[in-house]
Amino acid sequence: MSVIHFSNFRLDEDKDYFLYIGELKNYGLNHFLNKALTRYFNRPFQFIAIVPDVLEQYNYDNLIVINPLVEKTKGECVLKKSCRINARQFVTAVSQTPKVISLIKQILRRQSGLFINMYESIPEMTLDEIQGVTILGPDKEIAARANNKTLQMSELGQMVPVVDFELCSSYGALISATDRLWDQWTDGIFVTKEYSAAGINSTVAACRKDIEDKFNGEETSYIISRFMPHTLDPTVLAVVAGEEDVFIAGVADQRIEDGNRFTGSTFPSTATPDQTREMMEYTRTVGHWLAGQGYRGIFGCDYIITGEGEIRFLEINARKQGTTLEFCCTLDQALPPDAPNLPELELWAVIEGHFPANAVEMNPLAPPVHWGTYNYKIHQPVCTETYIPQQTREQETFENVAKGRLKKDYLILEHIGTNFVLAEGAFLARVVAVGQDHGSVDQGITQARKMIELTFTTQIETEN
Repeated sequence: MSVIHFSNFRLDEDKDYFLYIGELKNYGLNHFLNKALTRYFNRPFQFIAIVPDVLEQYNYDNLIVINPLVEKTKGECVLKKSCRINARQFVTAVSQTPKVISLIKQILRRQSGLFINMYESIPEMTLDEIQGVTILGPDKEIAARANNKTLQMSELGQMVPVVDFELCSSYGALISATDRLWDQWTDGIFVTKEYSAAGINSTVAACRKDIEDKFNGEETSYIISRFMPHTLDPTVLAVVAGEEDVFIAGVADQRIEDGNRFTGSTFPSTATPDQTREMMEYTRTVGHWLAGQGYRGIFGCDYIITGEGEIRFLEINARKQGTTLEFCCTLDQALPPDAPNLPELELWAVIEGHFPANAVEMNPLAPPVHWGTYNYKIHQPVCTETYIPQQTREQETFENVAKGRLKKDYLILEHIGTNFVLAEGAFLARVVAVGQDHGSVDQGITQARKMIELTFTTQIETEN
């Protein structure tokens, strides 16, 4: 069985191509990059997207689906359960797929070089070792180093306000430190490995057993911090091109469940104008530090705001964030027609080392639209009984609301399809709601969630 699960791409003789390698949810970012490359090189570009998402249907052009779980389970996962894999497994499989390497060589016979656009630059990507292939984003090794939370807290703790924290070089050191701190950090202790995203390698612990259940004695480095009760979990998206070139896209509020599980975001943030400006300045400081590390490209910073209005920096995500596409759609409506959007700014950051002269930030206090996202994840095993047809008009939806053609709208994206058995924690669909205020956005997310819930049952038939 081939590792390629689905393919519908075709090459147009009149266009140059770049590859996108990442999850389907970021497919729309490539339309903005396509426009940027076309303008920068003054010739038409198109893209081929290589994704791991195994779904019932694909309403996307120029798509290649690669997922090693399909081959490993002899196709069983397509029929019986979610085939979701992590980014490192996916990128490793893509880098080793002969048909992808053959496609790259075919493209390079037509054009002098090939860009690869990735959601996150990770060392497992080796296709750029082929002569003529370039990753259009942060350097892989620099990004990996910048995502190390030990490094972040050690070096940024003196530059921006952070939560109280300690570094633990082993599991034993973790237990020893937390045993000493339970009586002092009475609201809980946030524990994370050096590398963690979306709460996967972290937990908010109230006692030693919580730590033991989560990490099971794993020998690695940990960071612990005092959990601070808070009212907001803002995130700031930005691009850095040099030590004096940091572009702020905007500030959104993350939806965090169970203390550390990310399920979506809303924009604009409900932080006060002063708090918004303060977080933007902290993010510029972080951007200057990243630039000194050699990092060039899109990144994000996460914060908390306590009930007393105190702002604390939590972490850098040295990659594109889950809000990147929505911010691109927002900036598309907020900026002058010729102003560069985020993918074009990253292009200039990587190639030129500075931003184009016409780069301009959006007024954070006068957004053209409000929006919210929701990642629908399963809390108990379910079986899907029907599907929601794939929608791909996110950019159009933002335009319609911004221009007043619609007061509000919502999209249900990447629904997995019919007859999938999904385990607890599996991803079922994604929601994007757009409106003229937070109330209409909340209505859209609520309605979309109800529609998604009609597509599955908790009654799962088992084989005898």
